[in-house]
Amino acid sequence: MDKIRNFCIIAHIDHGKSTLADRLLETTNTISERDYQAQILDDMDLERERGITIKSHAIQMEYTQDGQKYFLNLIDTPGHVDFSYEVSRSIAACEGALLVIDATQGIQAQTISNLYMAIDHNLEIIPILNKMDMPSAMPEEVKDQIVDLVGCRREAILEASAKTGAGIDEILREIVKRVPAPKGSPDEPLQALIFDSIFNSFRGIIAYVKIINGTVRKGDKVKFVNTGHEYNAEEIGVLKLKLEPREVIGAGDVGYIISGVKASAEVKVGDTITHVKNPCEKAISGFEDVKPMVFAGIYPVDADDYEDLRISIEKLQLNDASLTFIPESSAALGFGFRCGFLGLLHMEIIQERLDREFNMDVITTVPNVSFKAYTTKGEEIDVHNPSGLPPVNHLERIEEPYIHAQVITLSEYVGSIMNLCIDKRGVLKNQVYLTRDRVELSFEMPLAEIVFDFYDKLKSISKGYASFDYYYTTYQKADLVRLDILLNGEMVDALSTLIFRGHAYDFGRRMCEKLKELIPRQQFDIAIQAAIGAKIISRETVKAVRKDVTAKCYGGDITRKRKLLEKQKKGKKRMRQVGNVEVPQTAFLAVLKLD
Repeated sequence: MDKIRNFCIIAHIDHGKSTLADRLLETTNTISERDYQAQILDDMDLERERGITIKSHAIQMEYTQDGQKYFLNLIDTPGHVDFSYEVSRSIAACEGALLVIDATQGIQAQTISNLYMAIDHNLEIIPILNKMDMPSAMPEEVKDQIVDLVGCRREAILEASAKTGAGIDEILREIVKRVPAPKGSPDEPLQALIFDSIFNSFRGIIAYVKIINGTVRKGDKVKFVNTGHEYNAEEIGVLKLKLEPREVIGAGDVGYIISGVKASAEVKVGDTITHVKNPCEKAISGFEDVKPMVFAGIYPVDADDYEDLRISIEKLQLNDASLTFIPESSAALGFGFRCGFLGLLHMEIIQERLDREFNMDVITTVPNVSFKAYTTKGEEIDVHNPSGLPPVNHLERIEEPYIHAQVITLSEYVGSIMNLCIDKRGVLKNQVYLTRDRVELSFEMPLAEIVFDFYDKLKSISKGYASFDYYYTTYQKADLVRLDILLNGEMVDALSTLIFRGHAYDFGRRMCEKLKELIPRQQFDIAIQAAIGAKIISRETVKAVRKDVTAKCYGGDITRKRKLLEKQKKGKKRMRQVGNVEVPQTAFLAVLKLD
């Protein structure tokens, strides 16, 4: 066991985690030249297209130092705030963390939040200054920031360039020297933590585990503590580039267990696996449940696909434990699911993965956050979507979730970022100059205001130099109204939103204008209205497509033309009563991108 080292790589977006992982794998000859490609651990098409890491990836390397052979289990993690749950799970499976910091950009918001997460789990932190080969690198300034933040010695900061491979040997030596070997005993009862799982259509569910205590052999009868199900460990092994079977894995190892589980509800991330004959006393703790920040409805385009969609979301949840869902129904869209996501990017990625991995055509409703509604009888109701709001005459007050937001940026953008946050009903709480030209701004603001386009606007205002991180604080009373969209007097519940009263008129007007562009013309006029309760606040009309019924009347008496037009008018009126309006999928998405 003293030859095993488990560590993860944490950093802000684009600070070079995946490239550093590539170099470590090359240096330890874990991957052959034939298999090599850039960002080798990002194996999902989506990750390669967007250049971001979405999933944590675990891989074992063998490294020889001073004649001793060490087993290094590396987990590469995502950097985006929407995938921070992946990072927390990776950290739970490690004893050390490489904190990668870009020498050209310095410390950013996600660096800080990931660092705090690692410190909470008592991980050994090794700070690494990456991108030292760049002409714009400013190592001395960034080292000052690291010493302030981590409180380490200046000499303890390693300099490296993941692109050129400089400093990689030193990093490997320091990992062996500084990261503690796993604590635990191979002779105790088996205790293994599930930190991830994937679904394989041939073999069932493959659970990735870190063994804290005990050993497990191929064919052992094991039990999942939380769900109570018992299985045979048909195959066990370690995680190389592909799964590599072994006869036995013991305390300190990170590996996988295949036990022929087919039902996704039976494997939970954070669960403990133990032996049936000699079970452990208690399950492993320290795994917090995820709090979804953004809720949206996902509905199948074809109502018959409802059951397939449920199976697809369950399989996806195995691989992404931060996704939560409950069934719901909508008058406009039929049966579907109310899904909770960690943010808008997370929602977009889930939608893409449903399409690519499961061929599911889905419609996503307007995202929102959950509110608390208090009725005049003193009841408290959790409102996840606007249609669940009690009638106005029974409503005493609505409370909405607030967050504490931290923005780290260059001092030249402070004014415009403050304006943006104040427009979004934010209150400036604190302003700290980290260095001469880097500022940390703290705001308290409603979560609902950052759900739509806040992050995109922040990035464009600051030319990409602002980093944003937030955590959840409390619920506060809010002046919110429900804004409904009516088509020909019928409410489309999928387009309803709960919105701050001061923004409702403007939002309603823009929404009507946008829908007018997107809804195709029919044989009859379509009235698009935005309403708060019974009060219409905006209206647009999609004009009917008309056939020229008077074309055959050339010359002659006007009454003949009048008669034909009246006949057409009656037909249109009758058609409008029976005709229904199809709302295209682009209309649901356009609401998100109103600006």
